[in-house]
Amino acid sequence: MQATAYTYDPATRSGQVLLDDGTPVPFDASAFDAGGLRLLRPGQRVRIETEGRGDGSGPRITLVTLQTF
Repeated sequence: MQATAYTYDPATRSGQVLLDDGTPVPFDASAFDAGGLRLLRPGQRVRIETEGRGDGSGPRITLVTLQTF
């Protein structure tokens, strides 16, 4: 799935992406580390992988990496 980087905190390696419908979805350090990135700037196009949460609170991002064409 594709999204746009919205926020990123290099100290915690966590942030948020915006889905194409404008929905913000947070990601944690483990998702950032899984993508092998060193830095993420707001506005960059990213590819994310998600999994469902058992509590129905929406998707959990498991991987964030740059979108390549």
